[in-house]
Amino acid sequence: MFKGLNQVTRLKETASQTAGPYVHIGLAPKQAGFDIFEKNFTNVLTTPNTKGERIRVEGRVIDGSGTPLRDVLIEIWQTNSAGRYNHPADRQDKPLEEDFRGWGRGSSDFETGLYTFETVKPGQVEGRSGRVMAPHINFWIVARGINIGLNTRMYFSDEEDANAKDPVLNLIEWEVRRKTLIAQRSEKNGEVVYRFDIRIQGEDETVFFDI
Repeated sequence: MFKGLNQVTRLKETASQTAGPYVHIGLAPKQAGFDIFEKNFTNVLTTPNTKGERIRVEGRVIDGSGTPLRDVLIEIWQTNSAGRYNHPADRQDKPLEEDFRGWGRGSSDFETGLYTFETVKPGQVEGRSGRVMAPHINFWIVARGINIGLNTRMYFSDEEDANAKDPVLNLIEWEVRRKTLIAQRSEKNGEVVYRFDIRIQGEDETVFFDI
């Protein structure tokens, strides 16, 4: 029997609905097992002729419960090894490199939750204010529970002096939180690897930028 609103003493919680999973076929078709585009989106930013130190960036996106997410879409963009973006708006007097894409798209593995990018270590770049920024990679993340993509940056653990002067890192008021943007360098099977886990919530939540 229907109860009037004034008779209801307890309201049930509305079921939550998170974003995603995103449509892999359109956004990351190779991840879904399809090879449908002439030029597929790829997590490889280099060609055999790309200049600079080859690196592999890898990590996981971890939700508030500590669980790695296995269908996350991640885009990155960065400068080449000389510190110039492959974009018309970059007017720096530095060499532009045709053999470096500067942009990549990947997604986390359906089994392990691990994402990877094959790229080069970027150079220092001059920001809009004219101040030099430490080498870094820009990240955009879309995952379950995220209705608007998250923007963050990855810096390099072996660039301590440059990091200490970086104008964006220094904008983060709580110094202890700056470490969430620092990827740790190691070597695996002859490759230089930077580990960058992204935590959406919880302890050591990654710093995200409102841009």
